[in-house]
Amino acid sequence: MRELIDRYIDAYNRMDVPAMVATMHREVVFENYTKGVLSVRTQGVEELSHLALSSLHLFASRRQIITSFREHGDTAATADILFDGTFAIDLPNGVRAGQTISMTGRSEYRVTNGLLAYIADYSE
Repeated sequence: MRELIDRYIDAYNRMDVPAMVATMHREVVFENYTKGVLSVRTQGVEELSHLALSSLHLFASRRQIITSFREHGDTAATADILFDGTFAIDLPNGVRAGQTISMTGRSEYRVTNGLLAYIADYSE
C-alpha cells in the first residue's frame, strides 16, 4: 500500500495527472476538508482528473511530503503531510504569483483491488 501511495504522491509532486490517475480505481472518491468543512468532493476518475487538470495552473511548483504513515489493515492508511507550494498566478484573495505556502495536514486513503478508491485531504 505504501508503494501505491508513494507513486500517487510522486505523480502529484511532478504535476503528472495521467500518472496520478493510473494509481486510482475508476470509482475513486476524493474529498478535501478545510478546517473540518468539506470544500471539494469528486466521484469517479474522470471528475478527479478534471479537477486535477483544471488546478494545475495555480502552482508553479508543489510538493507533498509524508512525515508519518500508518496502515490500518490491508486496505486503509493515514499519512501526515507537509505541503509546500509556489503560486503561479495572482488570486482574488490577495495571494500573488511567486508567493509560497507551507502547511501541514493529513491524508486518508483506502485501496480496492490494488488501486486508490478513496482519498481525503484535511488541512487547517
